[in-house]
Amino acid sequence: MNIIVTGGAGFIGSAVVRYIIENTTAKVATIDKLTYAGNMESLQKVMGGRHLFYQVDVCDALALDRVFSEFKPTHVMHLAAESHVDRSIDGPAAFIETNVVGTYTLLEAARRYWSGLPEGEKSAFRFHHISTDEVYGDLEGTDDLFTETTSYEPSSPYSASKASSDHLVRAWQRTYGLPTLVTNCSNNYGPYHFPEKLIPHMILNALSGKALPVYGDGNQIRDWLYVEDHARALVKVATEGEVGETYNIGGHNEKRNLEVVETICDLLQEMVPPGDYEHASWVPEKPVGHYRDLITFVKDRPGHDVRYAIDASKIQRELGWVPQESFETGIRKTVQWYLDNPEWWQRVLSGEYQLGRLGEKG
Repeated sequence: MNIIVTGGAGFIGSAVVRYIIENTTAKVATIDKLTYAGNMESLQKVMGGRHLFYQVDVCDALALDRVFSEFKPTHVMHLAAESHVDRSIDGPAAFIETNVVGTYTLLEAARRYWSGLPEGEKSAFRFHHISTDEVYGDLEGTDDLFTETTSYEPSSPYSASKASSDHLVRAWQRTYGLPTLVTNCSNNYGPYHFPEKLIPHMILNALSGKALPVYGDGNQIRDWLYVEDHARALVKVATEGEVGETYNIGGHNEKRNLEVVETICDLLQEMVPPGDYEHASWVPEKPVGHYRDLITFVKDRPGHDVRYAIDASKIQRELGWVPQESFETGIRKTVQWYLDNPEWWQRVLSGEYQLGRLGEKG
């Protein structure tokens, strides 16, 4: 297999690339524009050998054609996306450009390449589009779950742009016969997560003695999925899923946002008691008695969805995938990773990770 992974230097994309290189014999071509969220240091362990890197924008049709021609993929896994809801509210244009126009451009590049393949290779080709549960909007009942047939009701510019890209992928399968699959996942967390997202933001703020801002009353509910479980699921769908199908991927771990933050505080209280910084690479800006004391409630986000929850029974039933991590085991591993890898997140916070970017192909 030759697998293109777009957005492969991002959080979920890099987990997918690491999983493929470490657990299969496939070759991987990572395509990433290297915007602020792309970090080559997340791929450091798997660079070279069976892994090629192309610094390419998914909106650049000519560059994509060149990658397809050189690499000759059997699979495309499309993860490149702008994904931060707050950023989409402040500046939606980048989300329309990358998530909608970029997906269209990639679909057309894939279709041009796929149309010229011999019949056997053509039938084996797969285009796997990775999306989010946020396209469904939010759930009203406490027992309701998103299924693959839930209607789309996106609430933010981010989720609307992802919903648009989902529709494009399905249209290219229906109209042109391009062999596509779609997955919609719940909230991911784990190692190498960009610090603007909830869990790493709270870990790093707490370690610095800074406020832990929680939107509204903190009672918004999310289903949390450990990123390495998600990577396993994505590879399974790309290689074993049925063309034209959608698979929801969830962690079976519904938690209130406030509960997540409190769990992080309690783990840090256990792992790095306040004042115990003898071997640490950080020093809090102000004394901390208990990390929970740093929790601060702030004005809620506009259009904030209240509850997401995934019914992941289809992927379990048809492909045999279930998450290996509970929230309790996954969040402990995540906090420990940030404690063990201060050089990674310190370089992100300082901006040093953006220095010395690779050229187009490395």
